[in-house]
Amino acid sequence: MRKIILILTIFIGVTACKTNPFTGKKILNFYGNQQIFPTAFAQYDQFLSENAVVKNTAEARMITKVGQRISKAAERWLSANGYQGYLKDYKWEYNLVQDETVNAWCMPGGKIVFYTGILPITQTETGVAVVMGHEVAHALADHGAQRMSAGTLQQLGAVAGNVAIKDPKKRNMFNQAYGVGSSLGVMLPFSRSHETEADRIGLQIMAIAGYNPDEAAQLWKRMKAKSGGQAPPEFMSTHPSNDTRIANLTAWAPSARKEAAKFGVTRFE
Repeated sequence: MRKIILILTIFIGVTACKTNPFTGKKILNFYGNQQIFPTAFAQYDQFLSENAVVKNTAEARMITKVGQRISKAAERWLSANGYQGYLKDYKWEYNLVQDETVNAWCMPGGKIVFYTGILPITQTETGVAVVMGHEVAHALADHGAQRMSAGTLQQLGAVAGNVAIKDPKKRNMFNQAYGVGSSLGVMLPFSRSHETEADRIGLQIMAIAGYNPDEAAQLWKRMKAKSGGQAPPEFMSTHPSNDTRIANLTAWAPSARKEAAKFGVTRFE
């Protein structure tokens, strides 16, 4: 068993690294598009079949319009920076679903859902672009595959510990400590880093699409007001705090404008 774990660990170390085109950093990802996308597409179709998809309304058409502009801007950036064909396996789709939950999400491969409950927060097309940019960025950066990869490593660590520790009491103590430690010390920070990365990438591509990046911080101010300031401590959350996001987005907006200017975009909606 130990030999198997060692072999798996070496394999992961050798094969897990891909490069995030937007940051240039190596990322943990040992799942290819062909392994993940078909399953994600099937799950998305099933979700749509089981929920109330809003069709042929001004709001539904706006979600599609913004999604198309954002994904096109992402493709422009990728092609200009030597990543032609990066999106060849993606199948972008944007749907509005009747649900009062204040949320939106994106599955691997570009399958996006907005809930109607987030529209009072977005308020305008540019507000939708803030959220859309963030969700598209998750897909571009392979965050879903990275979470799966990290989860596999977390499970592997637990298996290794249980194999190595023979005493039942010590094994039980290890499992309790490992569960809390790996969550608070690794998995939650990993998730927060993805959210921060998606905020920054999303801000950049929404600006390239012609949407005002200054609106991002304003949206999160509205989100903070909606929550009434009620949120868990940041270190216990999968997401950065509202205040952290507002500060980050405010600081990054000028650089997003400069990036858009490289593509001839100097006026924003």
